[in-house]
Amino acid sequence: MARGLHLLGHRGLRLLHHPVLAASRALGPAAAGLILAAGAVPRVLLMLGGGVVADRFGPWRVLIGSDLVRCALVLGAALAVASRVHEGALAALAVGFGAVDALFMPAVGALPPVLVDADLLARVQGMRVLAVRAANLAGPVLAGAVLGVGGASVSFLAASLFFGASLVLLLTLRIPRTAALSEHGQSLWQQFGEGLRYVRRHTELRRLVIVIGLSELCFSGPIAVAVVILVTQRHWGGATAGWILGAFSVGGAAGAAILAARADRRYPSRPMIAGSLMLTAVLLLAWGTLGRPGAIAVAAALGATTGATMVVTNARLQTVAAPHLLGRVTSVTTLCTLGLSPLLFPLVGVVAARWGSGAFFALCALVCGAAAVVGSRSTPSGRPAGRLTERPTAAVADALRTPVRPRTRSRSPRR
Repeated sequence: MARGLHLLGHRGLRLLHHPVLAASRALGPAAAGLILAAGAVPRVLLMLGGGVVADRFGPWRVLIGSDLVRCALVLGAALAVASRVHEGALAALAVGFGAVDALFMPAVGALPPVLVDADLLARVQGMRVLAVRAANLAGPVLAGAVLGVGGASVSFLAASLFFGASLVLLLTLRIPRTAALSEHGQSLWQQFGEGLRYVRRHTELRRLVIVIGLSELCFSGPIAVAVVILVTQRHWGGATAGWILGAFSVGGAAGAAILAARADRRYPSRPMIAGSLMLTAVLLLAWGTLGRPGAIAVAAALGATTGATMVVTNARLQTVAAPHLLGRVTSVTTLCTLGLSPLLFPLVGVVAARWGSGAFFALCALVCGAAAVVGSRSTPSGRPAGRLTERPTAAVADALRTPVRPRTRSRSPRR
């Protein structure tokens, strides 16, 4: 379990500072939008390939390489903007970060089953969501403080320290140092097709991918934009938007902490997924009709329900997926979330301008309701839930298996 805590510390440090967002403040909102869009393109295009790389070379090695590249990119950006912030340098940095994200995200999703037993995966996912929500709450504050005191160059140097600290945490992980986890004789393209076929044929896994994609579709950015529009339409001021988004992060962190601390880690996944998604849909419907205190309270409740959904769905996915294919499976779920959510950004403005922000919240509630229906369906007979439909080869199984003490047969006493 300590190895899982090391990984979570690395995850939190990585999220505490986003150099592209912090430094792009010097160029204005239009340039910031273009920079973020430049980073999103390689992330979406390369995500599925990143899953193949994670499965072929091992998630730990891919994470080490991604952090090394991030450190180099951020240090180079610190030198490039030492005298003046250049839009071209920030765009190049965003593209580099997007490409590295396409490798990092599938790898970080494939690593927990290597570190802990299956019955601890839900607990690890709870701590992961806790770290992510806490970092989302503290990161912008820390980024703004460093940027205001030292400027863009110092901000990038500070970011390099965080990435360096996360690299140290990764290096201290005690896991089997595997050489390669790929099937012998298979090309990268063949492994890519194998991963897609595996997700398509595995009934429960396919449903989990759909549920994760739908449940996180609205909460990967579009909801934050809708909150800002809601605050603007009601003339509540920018501080209220900060309170709402902060309450969302605090609620998610609290809910994840409760799930992580539970003694019983064998969650009833299907009823819990459906219940949390239906509650999320109800809260979304109420969100656009409440006053300022009610909107803040509902944001905290939404953080808790969405955090619970993330914990249970990701833990279940890591339990039912074959270990040697988990990087490719994670890349599919991440692509469904990050690849589709940018398509909703224009829809937020159009729906809010014509029918109000409450209409967009209702649309998101409909999406969560559809995810709840998919998540509530049971696995057909003949395809047992939780069992792997494909088994890794002996070489892969030996590489993934944590060394354990050999068992000796008990001998009956001689008469």
